[in-house]
Amino acid sequence: MDSTFYQPPNPANWTGRVDQAADIRFHQRVQCIDLRKEGWKHSGHKAALLGFCCDEGVRRNQGRVGAAEGPAALRKAMASFAWHFGNDFQLMDAGDISCLGDDLEGAQQALANCVAAIVEQAAFPIIMGGGHETAWGSYLGLRQAIGAEARIGIINFDAHFDLRHPVYGANSGTPFWQMAEWCAQRDTAFSYFCLGINATGNTSSLFAKAKELDVTYLTTEEMSQWPNASIMAPLQAFIAQQDMLYLTIDLDAFDAAFAPGVSAAAALGLWPHQILPFLEIIAVSGKLKVCDICELNPRYDIDQRTAKLGASLIARILKFLNLFC
Repeated sequence: MDSTFYQPPNPANWTGRVDQAADIRFHQRVQCIDLRKEGWKHSGHKAALLGFCCDEGVRRNQGRVGAAEGPAALRKAMASFAWHFGNDFQLMDAGDISCLGDDLEGAQQALANCVAAIVEQAAFPIIMGGGHETAWGSYLGLRQAIGAEARIGIINFDAHFDLRHPVYGANSGTPFWQMAEWCAQRDTAFSYFCLGINATGNTSSLFAKAKELDVTYLTTEEMSQWPNASIMAPLQAFIAQQDMLYLTIDLDAFDAAFAPGVSAAAALGLWPHQILPFLEIIAVSGKLKVCDICELNPRYDIDQRTAKLGASLIARILKFLNLFC
């Protein structure tokens, strides 16, 4: 594996309070692995955290930089979580991919290579961004592992479509346009469902692009109708049509009261509990192969509020996947 962008995990990131023997926390169960070494492939573990320390895409998109510090903040927030997943497995930390200078494209390819390596071992990668440019590397890695034939359903919790044409280069607002182009060039289906769209954050041309690409979406207003079961139907129908799923969560989909530490904070965003039933439907489908959490910017966070939200979502997804029971 190319070590230019890759840094193996630092065990010091996983430290914390130790209580009685029965009171186990995440930092006591996480096993640090080096993807450059063959031994991790035979570990038998089922999930791997992988950081993407990058905000070059946010900078290019004229947003508030600082998302490169997101993976460290997520680890810190997660370290002290109580462990309720049993003793049979330990969660892996596979280290970080870091963007060097402005080489976003090189970093995204390095991320894709790591994601592909994890997927090829039948493990579940959870990528911790990083700006939403993370999504292109995550998706590309899944495609490298499984090829162009499979129908991959892309599910994005986000206030924005992120379907912008990369006129001045790829950035945090272009990843799903890049996915659509990748699919078009290979004559494969582009299946995209976005949940949490905020009309004030998307221009008319973006809504037109979404219509052109047959994107399915729910607005923040529609999702506020939860727990109305009827709003689950479009997602269930979408999942039924896919061979596998890629899930990406942009933390700027959440209201600033819950997620102040993002590049573009939302005044009327989602509430965390609104998305949990959707996450459960996605996870229990048995089709979810890759997940990432993006846009945490610790520089603007308050009391680790956004970091704790992102870390809690990771823990909840693991619970829904039933990986550790």
